[in-house]
Amino acid sequence: MDTENGTRWLSDEEQATWRTHLDVSRLLMHQLERDLQPFGLTNNDYEILVNLSESEDHRMRMSDLATATLQSKSRLSHQITRMENAGLVRRENCESDRRGLFAVLTDHGWDTMRQVAPHHVASVREHFIDLLSPEDLKALREALTPVAGHLRSARGKI
Repeated sequence: MDTENGTRWLSDEEQATWRTHLDVSRLLMHQLERDLQPFGLTNNDYEILVNLSESEDHRMRMSDLATATLQSKSRLSHQITRMENAGLVRRENCESDRRGLFAVLTDHGWDTMRQVAPHHVASVREHFIDLLSPEDLKALREALTPVAGHLRSARGKI
């Protein structure tokens, strides 16, 4: 419904869809976080471990890791300090850029990742993947891909 000021209010169907999306997003992330707690990890920790484990030489520039995890450089720095104290990662200077730093996955971080990943995948399956048919998963991916692309593009303009 349009109003005098030009606001395009959500229809009942649009609002129900939006609120369901919010509920699923919050509840799923909360559940995944709970399932990581026995390992002493948060979702942010796990995301950093995944990014480092999938990167060349298990290392990433801190600025690239901040971008990949949607964290400010300051917040990531605090997160990495906490993970360093747990022995999961270490920082190394960048020889080509004296101001740059790398976050590097330690052997303990790699072992932790290998231990936790099967449990995390089982959690994702239990609370998301296995609740949807293959057709629903494909439709969801196709529906959300343009939204993700739009948001990535918009983030680059900030």
